Amino acid sequence: MILSGQEIQNRVGTDIEIDPFDSSRLNPNSYNLTLHDELMVYEEVVLDMARANRVRRLSIPKEGIVLSPNQLYLGRTAERTVTHNLVPQIEGRSSVGRLGLFVHVTAGFGDVGFSGYWTLEMFAVQPVRIYAGTAICQIFYHEITGQIEEYSSKYQHNHDIQPSLLFEELDPQHKDDPQMPLNFGLERSHS
Repeated sequence: MILSGQEIQNRVGTDIEIDPFDSSRLNPNSYNLTLHDELMVYEEVVLDMARANRVRRLSIPKEGIVLSPNQLYLGRTAERTVTHNLVPQIEGRSSVGRLGLFVHVTAGFGDVGFSGYWTLEMFAVQPVRIYAGTAICQIFYHEITGQIEEYSSKYQHNHDIQPSLLFEELDPQHKDDPQMPLNFGLERSHS
């Protein structure tokens, strides 16, 4: 079963944390999350699952930024969420989808116990201008039955946009390699 907007509000502070929380963003069965003011793009022509790929940061100026087709942009929610005893899920808002902007290419499903910011895999069908602070997606919550083992994996307690860390699964030794800094490839650009 999916929680109603009222039930989401009732569980804020217990099973649900949304920081910051604004009751005006509640919907009948979801809550609107907003877009942070930075994006990340991969610099590699061919992305490699077995290693950390280089990325570049883009700031979203006040006048917005135009997303180009055939380019994956990683963004994140401005809100940090924590979920206990429920399964969180995000979906793009229909008003955003009708502009041809996919907000999460494949990864909208969360795990019980997830704590952090949601990384958004954004892809535009045609050029579209986006703005920081826009209600970009909605989070909703499923009830779960059975024994719960809360999420405690590589994206837990993140504080930033998270590029793929799949290479850690493919080569677990790579994860603790002192030669591989945690911010590998995270170069800042304000273009």
